[in-house]
Amino acid sequence: MVTKKVMRVVEEVRFFPRYSHHVATSDHAGDILKRIYMIPEERVHIILNGVDEAIFRPELSLGNELKHELGIPQNGSLILGMSGRLVKDKGHPLIFQALKEIFMENNIFQQSVVLVIAGDGPWGARYKDLGANILVLGPLGRADLAKFYNAIDIFVHPTLRGQGLDQTPLEAILSGKPVMTTRVASLTGSVIVGPELGYTFSPTVESLKKTLYRVWKDGKVVLEKKGKAARQRGLKLFTATKMTAAYERLFLCMSKEAYCKYP
Repeated sequence: MVTKKVMRVVEEVRFFPRYSHHVATSDHAGDILKRIYMIPEERVHIILNGVDEAIFRPELSLGNELKHELGIPQNGSLILGMSGRLVKDKGHPLIFQALKEIFMENNIFQQSVVLVIAGDGPWGARYKDLGANILVLGPLGRADLAKFYNAIDIFVHPTLRGQGLDQTPLEAILSGKPVMTTRVASLTGSVIVGPELGYTFSPTVESLKKTLYRVWKDGKVVLEKKGKAARQRGLKLFTATKMTAAYERLFLCMSKEAYCKYP
């Protein structure tokens, strides 16, 4: 298996230089292109993914609407949220086990926390086994996702994939929510770059449990403050408007090098 991966990298190193320009969607991916694949810096363009800031924005009424539909008290439970594909490489076995252990050892945590999950996949049915305070909504359209993000207090992103930059944490950030994510370079290098923006954890059950307890103890006031800071950073880096402008400049850059600088 290791030999196959090494051979793949060797082949990519030989193949990649044939391209005139390379786009990386995270700072970490850009660093890999320059260091591992030895692409000249001027041919690597870091254009971070962006989401629609007109849809994903703080809107208290949207969150209250969903909480009413789900029967969640407006100012009671701490609400954790997850969205996306409920599969192994997104870290769902990890957080399932962490929650299972916490619920068994701490009744107060179990009674005061609600987990709302938007998405589908093999782990959807498993989550329901953890109790009535785990709500699996299935896949949601963008309008309902806007309600979802506004209803939660923090977005949990336990991904085990280290490459690229997923949309879901960016949607949460633009909605004014802090993110709790696995400590992978693409996320710590571009998204959660400091503790004032959210929380990071190692991809182990024990580390995840400690971080969940910390989030719980910090409470809603601290989470709201982190969410506001995350949104301010998100508006500078992760909007669809900024991403579109960067790609437009890339196309101009292809014809004239003077345009190869990004706002």
